[in-house]
Amino acid sequence: MNKPIIALDFASKEQVEEFLGQFSEPLFVKVGMELYFQEGPELVRSIKSQGHEIFLDLKLHDIPNTVESAMRGLSKLGVDMVNVHAAGGLEMMKAAKRGLAGSDTKLIAVTQLTSTGEDEMHEDQLVYVSLEESVLHYAKRAMQAGLDGVVCSVLEAEAITKVCGSDFLCVTPGIRPAEVSADDQKRVATPAEARVKGASHIVVGRAITKSATPSESYDQISAEWSGQS
Repeated sequence: MNKPIIALDFASKEQVEEFLGQFSEPLFVKVGMELYFQEGPELVRSIKSQGHEIFLDLKLHDIPNTVESAMRGLSKLGVDMVNVHAAGGLEMMKAAKRGLAGSDTKLIAVTQLTSTGEDEMHEDQLVYVSLEESVLHYAKRAMQAGLDGVVCSVLEAEAITKVCGSDFLCVTPGIRPAEVSADDQKRVATPAEARVKGASHIVVGRAITKSATPSESYDQISAEWSGQS
């Protein structure tokens, strides 16, 4: 069972170092736009030097040539996983894959954000199929482009696995223990639900980072995710 991915939703290197200092084991962490745009690649290198795995969550979405060039630069950071928006299209995803040539970095594509509900998708994106149909379509296009998997909610993970196979990654944010608020997420699930539905990775943020005892919360979520609680 893969480790839970902890979303480092902090604004500074100092906050990250204080948080990571509470753990005595290598973690799998997510560095998103807020943190990366504040601290840049040096922070990524620092976290990697401490033995942690990194999902660099920048959600690239641009013309194919620009994305390919950007991925070529990101490949030098040695992160374990990086992503693009599937809405950028098949050719853009293929270009992103080319940019990572020679790298061991896994490439995944965002389908629909877990903060997006079906009505919102219809109204804002003018996508009139069901949300699950939209997500499955993006997953199939990502697989066609040669990507390693997708970012999706737990609600779609089982259907994606049936269509794309068990080796195709389903990285699922929006994970909350039952007693924790959903905050700005709409399609949420518990770690146990994610395991049952076949998610390959779970991403957990505030339930750990805002906890009074982050290490204990991490252990509890890890136990539930692995089926040991």
